[in-house]
Amino acid sequence: MTEPPSGPPGPAAGSGGRPADPRRGDRRRRRVPVPPEADRRQVDRRAGPRSQPASSWFAPIDDELASRLPGEAPTSSRSAGARGAGEPEPSTTAFGRIHRVFLGARAALGLILVTMLVVTGFFGIRPSVLLASVSIGYAGVAISMWLLPRFGRGLSPQAMARPQSPQWLATIGLDSVCFVTLHVLSPMAGFNYAALLVLPVMMAGVLTPRLLALATCAAIALALLGNALVDLAAGADPAALLTQAGLVGSGLFFITVLAGELAGRLAREEQAARGSRELARQQAQLNRLVIEEMQDGVLVVDQTLRVRAANPAARRLLAAQGICRPAPFDLRGLPAWQALAAEVASAFGRADWPAEGRDVTLAFDPGLSRTVRVRLRFARRGELAPGEDHAVLFLEDLRSMQARVRQEKLAAMGRVSVGIAHEIRNPLAAIAQANGLMAEDAVSPAQRQLTRLVSDNVERLKRIVDDVMEVAPGAVVVAARIDLAAAVAAVCADWAAAARLPIGPLRLDLPGEVLWVRFDAEHLRRVLVNLLDNAWRHASGAPGSIAVRVYRAEGRAVLSVASDGPPIPPEVERHLFEPFHSTRSRGTGLGLYICRELCERYGAGIDYRTRPATDPHRNDFSVVMQPADAAPADAPPASDPPAVHRPA
Repeated sequence: MTEPPSGPPGPAAGSGGRPADPRRGDRRRRRVPVPPEADRRQVDRRAGPRSQPASSWFAPIDDELASRLPGEAPTSSRSAGARGAGEPEPSTTAFGRIHRVFLGARAALGLILVTMLVVTGFFGIRPSVLLASVSIGYAGVAISMWLLPRFGRGLSPQAMARPQSPQWLATIGLDSVCFVTLHVLSPMAGFNYAALLVLPVMMAGVLTPRLLALATCAAIALALLGNALVDLAAGADPAALLTQAGLVGSGLFFITVLAGELAGRLAREEQAARGSRELARQQAQLNRLVIEEMQDGVLVVDQTLRVRAANPAARRLLAAQGICRPAPFDLRGLPAWQALAAEVASAFGRADWPAEGRDVTLAFDPGLSRTVRVRLRFARRGELAPGEDHAVLFLEDLRSMQARVRQEKLAAMGRVSVGIAHEIRNPLAAIAQANGLMAEDAVSPAQRQLTRLVSDNVERLKRIVDDVMEVAPGAVVVAARIDLAAAVAAVCADWAAAARLPIGPLRLDLPGEVLWVRFDAEHLRRVLVNLLDNAWRHASGAPGSIAVRVYRAEGRAVLSVASDGPPIPPEVERHLFEPFHSTRSRGTGLGLYICRELCERYGAGIDYRTRPATDPHRNDFSVVMQPADAAPADAPPASDPPAVHRPA
């Protein structure tokens, strides 16, 4: 097979053997290049929508509704006259509802036509058999389509946009033919049926594109004009017939255009309302998400003191331990809430609440209470008056507020302390070196005792400096994905072995599933060891006196260390997490402070709560951590904790 030459073609010969003009080209022999397959797909894609018939005014609304349903494409992307699996019935769309109204009007009109036949027959006026057959047949079809829902299957704006579709023929086409036939037969019956033609032209103006609606109206007007010409040939008055046909045709055109404009305006307004409703729904979802993630508690209370909404933070503050039940619930449901309920009821009566808020104490059990700062805002802005419907309560633990204020005050001092600790390292190193030299020359017991005293205090100062430098700002955080239960079991075993304690005082309650968290393994060990040291220091030492529990609560991982020691006094509790505050004479007061700083690095939180008197482990320190995504089955673990036995 000979291949065509690859060089440029020579000048094409035109008529008479002359070369063709290169600017004009030879139109007779010119060929349109065939686009490649990708270009043809692009051309077909661009030309695709042009081949689809124009739809009614309500098609965008139905497409938007259908696109929001799961597993369903918009109406415009479906084939005309077919509904997919799971698609809603046409009556659930705007187009379907309007079509249903027109079907009801047709059924009512069919009943009226049959009733007219009965009434006229009662008075002795007998219509022709053809007119009676057309009226009864139309009534039967109209009532059947209204009563039987299967006639609405496959209904869509695209189906009504095609005059050859069964939906268009069974409604607008049938009405036009029947009413024109009744109008032609009306001289024999003595009635004028031209007014009935308003229904099909109105349906065409609302449910079909404007061009098809005008074409339908034009066909009806031509039929009326043809009937007038037939009557004119029979010797009727030409002026009256032509004037009547012209007025009826003009009125039908006016009704078609007016119905189309009104339908278009209604469709635009409904689409705008749907858009506004969607924006409001999205805004409500965003507000709900923000409120759920707020650290402060949020309650929505009505005049009857019924809580309509409550976020998790508020539900935790209203519970002695754990979290209370979700809203709605009565604010007077528990005796511990009576003080808060009384304050809220008084605020509704006075329509007054201080802007800075009020402190309310929730007394759960004897010796177990919580003071919360309550800020109340009424639902209606502006001038407050009695009779408000709803109020929003913002709750915050007073202890957390005081701790935050102290933290802000200590932030500057912490930066100074880090600088001082850094400068202390060099003198400490010099003192330790000099003390070591003196220890070599110490011969008497008194000299050796003095050198040991200096060495012990140098080591103590080094530990303080290391603790201060540990929580220095700007430290690089490297969080790994670790199994919390396995890590806790390993740390507890190492701690018990290092302290030479029997396993009896320590009771572990670990989940049977893997609980992944984002935390540094060494920092978790330091936090847990510090909590275990504090618990053992104040525990009774009896079997199970220290309870370590790992569990999942509200999508978060919780590590709880509780002991059976006496509850911490309130004057000590408010300073628990402050630096350099200790109840021991030789304590640095940095243990719990470092625990809190390490937890905050990884988005975790540490808190202390006194459990009810019925619980043997009243002192409870809990660490709430953010869970990590589970690793794939074939992925290696982020860390290799020692194998431990998980109790069921």
